[in-house]
Amino acid sequence: MAEDLVLDTAIRDWVLIPLSVVMVLIGVLRYFVSKLIRSDQVPDIKIVKEGQVIIRARYLRAAANFIPAKSFRARRHYYSNEVRYFSPEREWVITCTKGQAQNPQAQMFSDPNMAMDMMKKNLSMIIPQTLTFAWVNFFFSGFVAAKIPFPLTQRFRAMLQNGIDLSTVDVSYVSSRSWYFLNLFGLRGLFSLILGEDNATDDAQRMMQMGGFGFDPTRSLGAEKDGLDIVQHDWALPKFEQRATAVLKKLVS
Repeated sequence: MAEDLVLDTAIRDWVLIPLSVVMVLIGVLRYFVSKLIRSDQVPDIKIVKEGQVIIRARYLRAAANFIPAKSFRARRHYYSNEVRYFSPEREWVITCTKGQAQNPQAQMFSDPNMAMDMMKKNLSMIIPQTLTFAWVNFFFSGFVAAKIPFPLTQRFRAMLQNGIDLSTVDVSYVSSRSWYFLNLFGLRGLFSLILGEDNATDDAQRMMQMGGFGFDPTRSLGAEKDGLDIVQHDWALPKFEQRATAVLKKLVS
């Protein structure tokens, strides 16, 4: 049977609150350090326009049922052609033919500034995390810092009680080391409120991006083209009118 523990208020004052405050301050500091070490490069207008076309194709696939069938077919034909033009002068093109785009990894290694920016971003994530985890592991290891106010299953024990080898403790109790990881991956919303949506403190997204390099517009537009080809258009606006009429009839009757 799981044991109920009485947490000392000193743990809240000297472990839980300081650890949370330090994690927030480190995230804010990392944001400003990342802005200082970031090189001011003017983005390539061709890459920007390619990205905008891909976003428009994605929006078309998501909201296909809210435009007439003729308009959808015309837009799908526009995005499904082999060559796409991006400006009225028709000087920017992107092809959907496989194998014509440059390898993103080769593009990164051919541009020393891009490789340096990637290394700076990775260092700005790895070094603070390593130092903070060493600090937490040295000073706060073994503490039961908090308790979640609702019951949990045994599958959450490994996630919430990292560093505590007691199977008799209830799963709802959180160790100090697990509290560090919860703050590390759970402060994204708070940083978005403090620093804005475009901030460099999203560790979960940064870790997912460490395995990929560069941007391949041909592959992305090819994926959107395949998605548009399998979309079954069903205009939803006439159905909305019928539903509204049916609701009004029910209200009147």
